[in-house]
Amino acid sequence: MTESKPRSVLFGFHAVSTRLKIAPGSVQLVLFDASRRDARMKSLLARAAEAGIKTAETEVLQLDRLARSDRHQGIVAKVEPIKQQHSLDDLLDDVQARGETPLLLVLDGVTDPHNLGACLRVADGAGAHAVLAPRDHAVGLNATVAKVASGAAESVPYLMVTNLARTLGELKERDIVCVGTSDQAEGSIYQAPLGGPLAWVLGAEGRGLRQLTSKTCDRLVSIPMRGAVESLNVSVAAGICLYESLRQRG
Repeated sequence: MTESKPRSVLFGFHAVSTRLKIAPGSVQLVLFDASRRDARMKSLLARAAEAGIKTAETEVLQLDRLARSDRHQGIVAKVEPIKQQHSLDDLLDDVQARGETPLLLVLDGVTDPHNLGACLRVADGAGAHAVLAPRDHAVGLNATVAKVASGAAESVPYLMVTNLARTLGELKERDIVCVGTSDQAEGSIYQAPLGGPLAWVLGAEGRGLRQLTSKTCDRLVSIPMRGAVESLNVSVAAGICLYESLRQRG
């Protein structure tokens, strides 16, 4: 006998729409605010109906309870988790087979779901192939992450690894250069060659990279800070780093 998959929820138009597009079979039920009759809501409900997914009107307070937030935009979906399709090795083999240059984002110690969601959104925009994080020093995917990611939680593989330092070593064996960010680095991001196979390694805001993670990187670079603040939010830093790689790749 097979065990039933645990159900979770997604909320917000971007998150629910992307799941309906990418994996409609995983959506069990779409609940919506009965008072919303605008074109955006009608379009989403029509897409659900085309996929044969049941929809139901409900009250805002019920949506608040399910989403554990009032920022659901009047839409909540009960879903089954999508099975991770790739191991890191499989993912990198696929990237190589397509003739693409690997671009990864590695997050060390990012535990805020809003930060993770924003990082996934940036990674999607920059065309990163995956976001990696250690199992014991990171937040997992949840409804808040999916809402902030605006659909990127469905499109960008998020791989949680047992040992981050060992994983960075495995990346280097594949000739993927691991570049970490640090306020103490001698060279800036704009002085480093960043156009080849690359894994950006970023730590949590304030604490930064753990010592072992920092030592495992091939090199460290800094992001120039010209104002009064000492550091950037990790998702902002991720955007700067990933898009500098794209700029150098031309």
